[in-house]
Amino acid sequence: MPLNPAPEESQIHESAQGPRVTPAASRTAQTPRPVPGPRPAPVPRPAPPAQRVPKATPGPVPTAATTPSVSASVPQVQLIPASAEGALDAAEEAVDLLLDTGRAPGDILVLTTGDPHPWAAHELSFGEAAYWALHDAGDDVFYADAAQVQRAAGRPVVVLAANGGPVDATAATLPVALARAGALLIVCGEEQQINSVLGAGV
Repeated sequence: MPLNPAPEESQIHESAQGPRVTPAASRTAQTPRPVPGPRPAPVPRPAPPAQRVPKATPGPVPTAATTPSVSASVPQVQLIPASAEGALDAAEEAVDLLLDTGRAPGDILVLTTGDPHPWAAHELSFGEAAYWALHDAGDDVFYADAAQVQRAAGRPVVVLAANGGPVDATAATLPVALARAGALLIVCGEEQQINSVLGAGV
């Protein structure tokens, strides 16, 4: 009889210790699981909002877009100092630069106060009708003499080569060239002469 109670007690103690160990193990297994949980939450950091701030800077562009409409009525004037002999070459360089920077050929009108541009002289050899048909097409740079400036239609950019001609040719052509220029007037000629004409209220 005394042998039976001893194994029962040992079985009870073993079973009592068993459940206590397993919940402790289950608690330790559950504690690391919540730790990775909060980490994914900060992953969507406020970095994208910071990138949106520079995108808001192009916002003032609409206000800048209103400025060209104002400057469209008053074109910008640029002076390229050149002698009467070098004015045509300076005008050619200005046209090349305009084309290189993306200006469409049909946007440019070149006026000369002295000898006509070689292109104009060549095209006029085919007759006035064919010459002005090229002007009306508006596909390419058009070269005209200052005497014909009244017939030439306005274009976004006008390049005036003050390459000689009558004494008052530049003074007479400059106001008309300014009126023909939609956005930009480039004047190639003697700086003192051009400034005197511009200072006279052109």
